Amino acid sequence: MENQALLEAMKATSVAVERVLDKFIKIPDTPEGRVFEAMRYSLYSGGKRLRSLLVLASAELFGVEREHALRVASALECVHVYSLIHDDLPAMDDDDVRRGKPSLHIAFDEATAILAGDALLTLAFEILADEDTHPDPYVRTKLISALAKASGGHGMVGGQMIDLSAEDHALDQQAVFRLQKMKTGALISFAVEAGAIMARAGKPLYASLQGYARDLGLAFQIADDLLDVEGDADEVGKAVGKDAEAGKVTIVGMLGVERARRQAQMLSEQAIEHLSEFDDKAAILRAIAHFAINRRM
Repeated sequence: MENQALLEAMKATSVAVERVLDKFIKIPDTPEGRVFEAMRYSLYSGGKRLRSLLVLASAELFGVEREHALRVASALECVHVYSLIHDDLPAMDDDDVRRGKPSLHIAFDEATAILAGDALLTLAFEILADEDTHPDPYVRTKLISALAKASGGHGMVGGQMIDLSAEDHALDQQAVFRLQKMKTGALISFAVEAGAIMARAGKPLYASLQGYARDLGLAFQIADDLLDVEGDADEVGKAVGKDAEAGKVTIVGMLGVERARRQAQMLSEQAIEHLSEFDDKAAILRAIAHFAINRRM
């Protein structure tokens, strides 16, 4: 029942986020229309919208207005999709399939894929800067700063750089955890903390959400690594087995499948423990922690 409720929440989130994004990504009948068409191709190609749901769930903890949370979720979705577009490029992970469809650079071309990713990244900050996202300019600035840090060289981009370097330089377990904290965990942390930022919550509650996000992010990445080893490409929506093929060091490669699975379970349970102060209001966040390590996609 918990899983069914979560899947329904994901579907509802997807519909709501796409409604917001539709306002920003209309295809003009001009030469630059191709980049908007490419943006829509990747944004509307499915996906779990898990990060968007995390934003909405964290906002609900504090009674943040839903429309404000949806705009922040939409901005985050733009950054996430941009990262997937660029990750799939031949110069990066070189993936031809994403979410069961041809990757953007295959469906269009490499130059358009790069520009579509760039446009999505900048659109994210355009959305956050608008006063419709939140009436308090301090909150908007804090959101912009937090997402910039999570996305940049000390966050997702830095993690991707370490990941690329790892093909030639072996990493120890501590380095792999740091890589995953940056590459995957940083955006998840922003998603979870966004509600506290919008509500200007106190430090204790903010710290609880940070703990949840940290453990969830690592559990989520271990589950991703397990899917790369054990998953079915049709279910996952992209090629599997690529980490081993590229010689990348992963947590699963270091610990083995069973130990890695136990580690993910432990992290999921720790994440849930951080939510004790929020009672039933955190039901969706708890469900996400369970889903993160049991998913098949």
